[in-house]
Amino acid sequence: VQLQASGGGLVQAGGSLRLSCAASGRTFSLYNMGWFRQGSGKEREFAAATSWSGGSTVFADSVKGRFTISRDNAKNTVYLQMNGLKPEDTAVYYCAAVSISKYRIPPRSASLYNYWGQGTLVTVSS
Repeated sequence: VQLQASGGGLVQAGGSLRLSCAASGRTFSLYNMGWFRQGSGKEREFAAATSWSGGSTVFADSVKGRFTISRDNAKNTVYLQMNGLKPEDTAVYYCAAVSISKYRIPPRSASLYNYWGQGTLVTVSS
C-alpha cells in the first residue's frame, strides 16, 4: 500500500491542524493505521493509531485529549486532528500501515508497521 501524507504547516501555539494520509494500492480497510512523529534530533515516536474500522483508537499520553484520529475507508484516508498545539508538537509527522492479519489492535511500535508515507512537517510557534 502506498501512503501520502499532507496537511502540515506553520501554526501558532494553541492552534489546530488536520493531517490527512491517503492510501492507494491495496484494500485500505485491511490495515490498521498509525501516526508517528519525529522532532529534530529526536527518535520517531508514536502519536496515535486506529484499527481498520476506527472502532479502536490509541494515543500517546503526550497527545491524549488534544489529538483525535479517524478514518474514512470509502475515501482510503486516515486523519489526525490536532488541537491545542504546543511548540513541542513540532515534528515531521508520518502515517503508517500494518495489516490487520498481524495485529487486531493497532500497535504503538513503529517497528511493527510495514508501510510508511513520506512525512509532513508541522511547526508550532510559541
